[in-house]
Amino acid sequence: MVTVTSYGAAETVTGSCHLVKIGPIKILIDCGMFQGDGGSERNYAPFGFDPSDIDYLVVTHAHLDHIGRIPKLLKDGFSGKIISTQPTHDIANIMLRDSAKILKEEYRTLRRKARRHGDEANIVEPLYTEDHVKEVFLKNWHILQYFEKHKLPKHIHVTLGNAGHIMGSSFVMIDYQEEKTAKRVVFSGDIGSPHRLIIDALDKVEEADSLFIESTYGDRTHRALKESIEEFKQTIIATLERNGNVLIPSFALERTQEVLWLLHEMYKDNELPKCRVFIDSPLAIKATRIYNKYPIHLNDEVEYATLDDGNPFSFQTLETTQTKEESILINRVKERSIIIAGSGMCNGGRIMHHLKHRLWNKLNTVIFVGFQVRGTLGRSIIDGDEYVKIYGEDIVVKAQIQTINGFSAHADQNDLIEWISNFKNLKKLYLIHGEIEKMDIFHQVIKDKLNRDAKIMEYGVSVEL
Repeated sequence: MVTVTSYGAAETVTGSCHLVKIGPIKILIDCGMFQGDGGSERNYAPFGFDPSDIDYLVVTHAHLDHIGRIPKLLKDGFSGKIISTQPTHDIANIMLRDSAKILKEEYRTLRRKARRHGDEANIVEPLYTEDHVKEVFLKNWHILQYFEKHKLPKHIHVTLGNAGHIMGSSFVMIDYQEEKTAKRVVFSGDIGSPHRLIIDALDKVEEADSLFIESTYGDRTHRALKESIEEFKQTIIATLERNGNVLIPSFALERTQEVLWLLHEMYKDNELPKCRVFIDSPLAIKATRIYNKYPIHLNDEVEYATLDDGNPFSFQTLETTQTKEESILINRVKERSIIIAGSGMCNGGRIMHHLKHRLWNKLNTVIFVGFQVRGTLGRSIIDGDEYVKIYGEDIVVKAQIQTINGFSAHADQNDLIEWISNFKNLKKLYLIHGEIEKMDIFHQVIKDKLNRDAKIMEYGVSVEL
């Protein structure tokens, strides 16, 4: 008997964690953090399974909602093999080290508050530390190329395909035998649009008996990429020409590199007005180095630019700020600047500092280029809140707010339907990684367009394949 149980990204977007049991072999697909409302409590809660029982962990990609609890998994007893692509391994290393630092700061803040209220006994230790992260990368981590078959016990094989989401991202194919019949289950991970800005488009796969597919944007279609690029450029130009500043809350992975590539091209083509451009994110700076390290994973245009320019993510007026002191000095720049800073959902990081100092100014523009989970500051801003609380202060929102969804690293409804339609003889379809109302919409669209049923996975409820 083969079963799958979702312990995250079930009727919600974050916390991806799916347990596959094939006879005695237990394979975990991702082990991510929960984000947004209630995320912290869920991250600290015990796993719904015994980590010491897990034989393999397959990592689809290095976003925290897919890798953020891996150190906790080891801390709680996991000692099996980890499987991923090389870029995912390298990016996960910097992401988890950064996450450990943030958790340490959160812990210190909670301790200070608890001391003031005489409530220290209720403060737990950090979810994990940098030492726990180091242990993750001392483990037996097996690197796979795309479509390289990796043999496990009991006639099981794991293969990764390019998911086109971020550099190194994968969908997972697990081939196994059931009553001497060959079967395959596929986990999409997060898949990207076929039309991506800097990385190769996702691969197609035709054979599977069961498919677990993400549904982040299962309720909508994105604006065309070409239109989104034009909107991005015009917003930048209009803001700078009125002597305003552009704030871009940006995820360190993929989105920052896409923004830098666009600015690189604008600068090269003399489209970028005179301004100062800052990457105010040590994590994004490190991630960009990794993107430069693996040009084979970039699409042809960006890869060729690597050969011509050496660095397609840099240009003469770009400044990188590593230290807090350098970040604070950006406040002295009163006009005509572009500030790219994390976090992408404005739930921490240096963007908070810049929003506090510039969100109230109607000359400025905040450009959101990524998904905003419920319960985050970014979601409050795009939902139109007149005031938002930053560092304990109510800040009035007067800056122009622009949301550009065409850059999304997630496939939209049409892309998801097209990818599913490639599968021949698909018997079972399961929806994961989406807000419940969006999955309800996507479920109906699947019925209407593909004439098939799908099941929405529930947390902790096993399904038999």
